[in-house]
Amino acid sequence: MRLDEGQIEVMDDAMVEILRCKEPWERIAIGMNLWIGACNMLTSHLASTHPDWTEEQTRREVARRMSHGAA
Repeated sequence: MRLDEGQIEVMDDAMVEILRCKEPWERIAIGMNLWIGACNMLTSHLASTHPDWTEEQTRREVARRMSHGAA
């Protein structure tokens, strides 16, 4: 493992081996589940932080944040 200014995250060697053994579709499924979980957490956070927002406003803000403002 190395840590330097150009590297944001460091993957644990054991996790690297586990992921290497996965089929491509399994790795995609893992990534998709992480994405869905992040969307759900952000939706819950925004709904509790802004109870006056409509569901549509919340969805739009989730999309904006998850797309880094590109939505």
